[in-house]
Order: sequence, then structure tokens, then C-alpha cells
Amino acid sequence: MDRCAALRRACLLLAGLLLCSACATLAAIEPREFAESADQARYEALIEELRCLVCQNESLAESNADLAADLRAEVAGQILAGRSDAQIVDYLTARYGDFVLYRPPFKPVTWALWLGPLALLLMGSFVVWRTARTAGGSEALTEAEQQRLRTLLDEEDSR
Repeated sequence: MDRCAALRRACLLLAGLLLCSACATLAAIEPREFAESADQARYEALIEELRCLVCQNESLAESNADLAADLRAEVAGQILAGRSDAQIVDYLTARYGDFVLYRPPFKPVTWALWLGPLALLLMGSFVVWRTARTAGGSEALTEAEQQRLRTLLDEEDSR
């Protein structure tokens, strides 16, 4: 009975810690309020499409890094200044490069990013095809080779 109670307490403690960390994460991302709902929608769409440069695998909306908070404030400030979405994205890409975008444009600098997976798939397919082709093409032994094999096997059996 003592074991069950200790296990129950440990599970409750763990659940409480997880709940606290989730609340802290949600509280770390400050909500922004705009006078117009269109600006609010633009802001939310932009921070979902822009990458956190610290976390690299999270959008600005998901990240609670200090730089992400600064970039969210920058986006909000530019929306309030009346800049268009394209102007805001251009400003951020000029300052931080195409890496700030989740969907970078297709241009010579990003060709490896876009075409790399296809190139790897083609190379892998070639290796598989080449391996299957050479493995399946074993030739039959000549009469002399068969006789030599029998001799070797007989010698092995006699030992």
C-alpha cells in the first residue's frame, strides 16, 4: 500500500510540474492587441510564417526566446506604422536573411535547400538500382570452375 501511495504522489508531483511549465510557457508569449481585427489577423499570420532565429524550428508565435519577443514587437510596431506585409517581410529578410522565412524563395542561393532532397532521393535510387542490378546478375560457373569447387569441397570433407 505504501508503494502505491508513493507512486501516486510522484505522479501528482510530475503532473503539477508539467502543468506549471506549460503555464509558464504560455505566459512567456505576450499577447498583442490591435485596434482593428484586420491588423490582429495580419500580425498573427506574420508571426506564424516567420522563423525564430534562436530556436530555428519554431515560429515567432511559438517561441519564447528573447529574440523572438523582440521580433514580435518589431512586427507589431511595423504593422502599427502602416507598413504592408510585404514591406515587413522584406525588412526582416534584409536584416536577417532568407532563414527568417519558413518558406524561403526559390533563387540561386536557396537552390540547395529546395533541390537537395530531390538530389538525395535520385542518388539513393541510383545506388539501389545499381546494387540490385549487380547482385542479380551472378553468372553460372564454367565446367572447370565447377570441377575445382567439387575438388575443394571434397578436400574439406576429408579433413
